[in-house]
Amino acid sequence: AGAGLVTVASPPAAVLVNAAHLTAVMVRPFDGAEGLAALLGDRRLNAVLVGPGAGVGEGTRALAVAALASPAAVVLDADALTSHADDPAALFAQTAGRTTVMTPHDGEFARLFPDLAGEPSKLARARQAARRSGAVMVLKGPDTVIAAPDGRAAINHNAPPWLATAGSGDTLGGIVLGLLAAGMPAFEAAAMATWMHGEAGTAVGPG
Repeated sequence: AGAGLVTVASPPAAVLVNAAHLTAVMVRPFDGAEGLAALLGDRRLNAVLVGPGAGVGEGTRALAVAALASPAAVVLDADALTSHADDPAALFAQTAGRTTVMTPHDGEFARLFPDLAGEPSKLARARQAARRSGAVMVLKGPDTVIAAPDGRAAINHNAPPWLATAGSGDTLGGIVLGLLAAGMPAFEAAAMATWMHGEAGTAVGPG
């Protein structure tokens, strides 16, 4: 996706497992939110993804807050979103005015924006959520809507049905991350990543 340097920040207990499985990227240990903040003090790490496989709870919420306090572009997915379900306004206060992309599926979206979940227009839901949060919204599905806080929106429909499986969205988050790391603006990175994800799924095929 274009990132020249990729690092997996791993809890110390998982470093050996991650290092054994990852040969193309670096693995660096960190301990909690303070450890992640220290890692992100390295200005080469200009974009960070928080959420996939992180677990739901205060620990993941603290990691997201640490990432949002850094100068890096931030992608929030999966557990990082659900961990803020009881106080989404606190999250939005941190995402406003900085480079952030959120990549929820419908369930995660409803936890953060319960009042918008009943809006029949997916485009309207995504636009309102982007405006409220100040983040670029990637509302996933067979027709993924990408919306920016300024009202721009794109609808992507090239995703094959076999991408509707666990872990597929994590890959999408990683593609967004790589494009942000390469310097692409957030809305364009989110839209291009969504298209690339669908094209890759079509090229690889089911299974």
